[in-house]
Amino acid sequence: MPNSWIADRTRQFDSDGIRRMFELARKLKDPINLSIGQPDFAVPQLVKDEITRAIRENKNGYTPTEGIAPLREKLQRTIVDPLEHSDRKLFVCSGTSGGLTLAMMSLINPGDEVIFFDPYFVMYPAIVELVGGRPVIIDNYPDFRFDVGAVASAITPKTKMILLNSPANPTGVCPSPEEIRDIALLAAERNICLVSDEIYSRFCYDAPHVSPARFNDQAIVVDGFSKPYAMTGLRAGYVHGPSEIIETMSKLQQLTFVCAPAPVQWGCIAALDVDIQGEVDRYRLKRDYLLAELANDYEIAIPGGAFYVFPKLPWGDGDSFQNAAIAENLLIIPGKIFSRHDTHFRISYAVDDQTLERGIEVLKNLARNPVAFQPAGTETHFS
Repeated sequence: MPNSWIADRTRQFDSDGIRRMFELARKLKDPINLSIGQPDFAVPQLVKDEITRAIRENKNGYTPTEGIAPLREKLQRTIVDPLEHSDRKLFVCSGTSGGLTLAMMSLINPGDEVIFFDPYFVMYPAIVELVGGRPVIIDNYPDFRFDVGAVASAITPKTKMILLNSPANPTGVCPSPEEIRDIALLAAERNICLVSDEIYSRFCYDAPHVSPARFNDQAIVVDGFSKPYAMTGLRAGYVHGPSEIIETMSKLQQLTFVCAPAPVQWGCIAALDVDIQGEVDRYRLKRDYLLAELANDYEIAIPGGAFYVFPKLPWGDGDSFQNAAIAENLLIIPGKIFSRHDTHFRISYAVDDQTLERGIEVLKNLARNPVAFQPAGTETHFS
């Protein structure tokens, strides 16, 4: 039977929660969709023009696996060289997910331990386990801060990597510069690889983004174009770090992804000249409005970046609350998709103002009328 051919390593991975949201979004009539983690603005026109120009000029074949030289050179000048590290290079990859996968393939041996925080981006445990690593997950509740003491306590002789994400998905929380610095220095002191997922780095609202690469010249940074330039489906990212690591990752990319899409790489050169501050300011206003409107009904750790909030459930568990929301045409994502806990849910506010306002009204109603929505026998709890 065909199902007996499927590799055992795939059976522990579950993407049904995310897939369910996409299916529901297609089936519901006029859904209030606060579930999808992608910008609601369009790809900048300059970027679209350069991509279509590249297609018309037949720049559609394979590129060097590390990316086209003009893009790499521009990224090196604008992003890498300011760090003033003596040995730091980069390559262009197929999105940040591609970069993270290649990092795990390049660095993690079977049995190696990888430390990251809970809540986490949904792919983190999957890609660690896919290469035979062991996730070591540090509970980050209730405030979702980075606790360097907890990281130090979790380190064993098998620890190979610490994986950070700031601003974080799903919480939007940004660690303080001191927290970032302390973990970066801890990794350097213990000779542990530090990988920093910085795809939301341009969406910081209360303070500038701080990369651990500022404090640790061996840190590996994964970033990309998907979120800041609304290029989620165009699949272009980049990784920078010590040259030996980058060369290894690039070698593996040649054997897997081959290269990032060629026309998109030409568009990325133009993207680096686009000012997205107006969009960032717009999302800051959405965040502030959402937090103010939900303050009396939900317990929420203040998100300093990205475009998510991660409220505590006002009653019930993730499934019962999600089902109640769906009955009101509202799409959210249960927190258990991003966590070992089932106490929160994720909202994306990367939507138009009308959709956000409609969603807020449903959320208020769900919190204020628990008896009307929760199944019989469900325990009600309030913050």
